[in-house]
Amino acid sequence: MAKKVEVFGKGCARCKQTIKIMEMAIKELGVDAVVEKVEDINEIVSRGIVATPAIAVDGKIVLTGKIPTLEEAKKILMKN
Repeated sequence: MAKKVEVFGKGCARCKQTIKIMEMAIKELGVDAVVEKVEDINEIVSRGIVATPAIAVDGKIVLTGKIPTLEEAKKILMKN
């Protein structure tokens, strides 16, 4: 079953960069994963996120308030 990777943010350049990095990490690792962007502010707040961009893997928040490097993105995917 594919991992569900959610990127939270209002669609700003930082959030778009985070999506690109997560997609690159998925491709390089050959991981079965789907990236979804979550731009609904109510959803973001209800998940307890106070700083974007934020990343969740299979519903678990794993990073908030920063753009991951490609290496950080790979570590996130391999750990979760």
